[in-house]
Amino acid sequence: MNDVAQGPVPDCEILPQEMTWPLRHLSLAGLHWPAAVENPEPPIVMVHGWLDNAMSFARLAPLLAVDRDVYAIDLAGHGRSGHRPHGQGYPLTDYIADLAELIETYFQKHEGGSQPDLVGHSLGGIIALFYAAAFPERVRRLALIDSLGPLTREPAEVIPQMRKAITKRLAGSGNPVTYASIEEAARAREGGMIPLSRQAAMTLIPRNLREIRGGYGWSTDPQLRHPSMIMMDEAQVLGCLGQVKTPTRYIRAEKGLLIKREGINARAEAIAGLELVTVPGGHHCHLDGDVQPVASAVREFINVC
Repeated sequence: MNDVAQGPVPDCEILPQEMTWPLRHLSLAGLHWPAAVENPEPPIVMVHGWLDNAMSFARLAPLLAVDRDVYAIDLAGHGRSGHRPHGQGYPLTDYIADLAELIETYFQKHEGGSQPDLVGHSLGGIIALFYAAAFPERVRRLALIDSLGPLTREPAEVIPQMRKAITKRLAGSGNPVTYASIEEAARAREGGMIPLSRQAAMTLIPRNLREIRGGYGWSTDPQLRHPSMIMMDEAQVLGCLGQVKTPTRYIRAEKGLLIKREGINARAEAIAGLELVTVPGGHHCHLDGDVQPVASAVREFINVC
């Protein structure tokens, strides 16, 4: 089966190069937007959200690659990256371990001696945030796009959540969906839980598709849709955020998922010195609509020496 060609990339003057980073247990794929200047430093590593892929940054990355090497990864189970073994699942901690191995193996020491900057959206922001908390010496600066920690459950909900996850694992993922065309798959993504414009969907979803008999199917691992086995409570999340030492900017979308979420202010206050910038747009403000405010918010923050 052939990989699907990438969709249209609006506003991109710097075209990305395909990348593969072999890790011990799987390989991560991704994209590299080379800097327009010689010997840039430090690199930027970008981490996308749940069920997205590296093309989530197709419009933002070129705006940052003017003077920086920009890399966007496909998380395990997404895009063109490897899948975890059947039944293993995709716990948050494994994503964090993948990022740790990636940075230690490929980005720990840039030619100029600087550590990478991390930019994370949604789930990618959660992964980058917890990684920075655990390994502050390995991250120079951290920008979070509509992301400030994971969903939580009360302690009394631990066992019901576990039961739900195990029941789904035993039941399996069901029959895969086949789409007659990429456009049909894009329409399905447009009307998803977090809606996208047609342009954004056509940019994003081809990298999550593969050719199959009768059309196209999702290349993303069906296990990604299974419930989490264990989730933190809010006190645990606040304890983790209190250990973040990396300079961090939270880029909040005016119409995003977190703008009215209960307890989000306490999370922001838990990170010492956190910078807050509000930008127009929804949850995918870095991909859908005018991305210049997000690009400006990231660039002015990470370009501090």
